[in-house]
Amino acid sequence: MASGTEHTGHAPKDLHATTEHGGGHGGGSSFPPFNKETFSSQLIWLALTFSALYLLMSRVALPRIAEVVEGRRERIKRDLAAAEKLKADTEKALAAYEQAHADARTKAGSIAKETHDRVTAETDRDRVRVDSEISARIAEAEARISANKAKAMASVTDIAADVAGSLVGKLVGSAPTPDEIRNALATK
Repeated sequence: MASGTEHTGHAPKDLHATTEHGGGHGGGSSFPPFNKETFSSQLIWLALTFSALYLLMSRVALPRIAEVVEGRRERIKRDLAAAEKLKADTEKALAAYEQAHADARTKAGSIAKETHDRVTAETDRDRVRVDSEISARIAEAEARISANKAKAMASVTDIAADVAGSLVGKLVGSAPTPDEIRNALATK
């Protein structure tokens, strides 16, 4: 505080007066960028600054941005081309799958038909064989039945002769001979 005033923590009165009256430059209260005295120099600096920024942007920043945009454009074109190729490959693979599926269905149908025909033929052969075996067994059984029937009928005659002989013997008192009984049964 070289001016000889003591510092009491308060702002000096001159400072307060300069801020209230436009900064102490001529006593006007206009906004500094619109001040008539500095307007022309500000326009020159604006033109210089704008030119420098324009040159900086056009020579440095914009070419880099253009490179990035072009790189992205090329990458998008490559990605789209790859996607189209993959789509075409997928469609080819799908068509091949559908064709293979149709071929497999056709082959499975023919295999099923062949198997059905083979099983039917085997069943028919087995049925014929079984029918012939059954017919042979039926014929054999009928022959045995006929033999047993004939044997049973012969036994019936012998039993009838025995019964008749014993009845005649009890009634008459003397038993006839077996030949007499057979002859009597054979005539009737």
